[in-house]
Amino acid sequence: MRHATEHADVPTAELDTALRGGPFHVALRAAIAARGLPLQRVQHHLSRHGVKVGVTSLSYWQQGARRPQRPESLRAVRALEEILQLPDESLIRLLTESGEPTSPGRPSARSYRSLIEASDVLHRLQADLGWSLDGGLHTLGHHERVRIGARRELVGRESHHIVRAHRDGVDRFVAVHHGDPGCSPHAMTVHALENCRTGRIRWDQNTGVLVTELLFGTRLRSGDTFLFRYGVEDGTAGVSREYVHGFGFAGGQYALQVSFDGSALPARCHRFTQHSPAAPRSGRHELPVTWPHHSVHVVEPRIRPGLVGIAWDWE
Repeated sequence: MRHATEHADVPTAELDTALRGGPFHVALRAAIAARGLPLQRVQHHLSRHGVKVGVTSLSYWQQGARRPQRPESLRAVRALEEILQLPDESLIRLLTESGEPTSPGRPSARSYRSLIEASDVLHRLQADLGWSLDGGLHTLGHHERVRIGARRELVGRESHHIVRAHRDGVDRFVAVHHGDPGCSPHAMTVHALENCRTGRIRWDQNTGVLVTELLFGTRLRSGDTFLFRYGVEDGTAGVSREYVHGFGFAGGQYALQVSFDGSALPARCHRFTQHSPAAPRSGRHELPVTWPHHSVHVVEPRIRPGLVGIAWDWE
């Protein structure tokens, strides 16, 4: 009996691992194996949920030969979460975090709900630091460098800002870092690298949002420009699949560079934009990884409100 119990725990352990890290087809295959359902029975349960999917399609999905993309297929994935007794959004999350398109009206990475929750938390944390709107600063230039480590994790990033004050008395900036799912913001470190020092820090564990005051040490007058640089050491989450930066206001140039460890290079990379978290992704363009620097980048000559990001797929 003990041997049988240990044997039964194996697929469950594999399922837990697959649901945390993916990819989608591995998690689906593990879920079906853990429930002991043949594909014909899975198809029957789907039909009782009012969703029609062929056994061949299910087989392709769990082999990774095809991915659910059409609206009907995504309905099937949500039904599978219930049929296979999985947590809500567990399979959909793996689909949307992989960087591949899903449905025309749905973002293809972080879910709309998670982005809205993070936005609500961000506003609360910023208000707690007395920061509202743009803080009296216009962005003239912003260069970000993101580092992905040997474990495929977000190791950290560095930001270089060029700003101009549009009112008198501005003496600080509130920096934002949004870690990957499962991160530990309390374990992150913020470094003031140039023309600033760190002030108060606030974070939220559930959303992975961290905000930090960067104090200039001087008060700007309207029209004054200022340059400052800071970094965030992260490395607290699992596999990273994208980096996204959101802008609430129009501004100057934005450049995003993602550098990969030479021992863990992605299979594919692409850039994308979104008008809002609820909007579909557009502006998709493949980005070749440069050698020998192992990096990709995008440059937006003029910032517009919305999101800009780079996503990548692992083999």
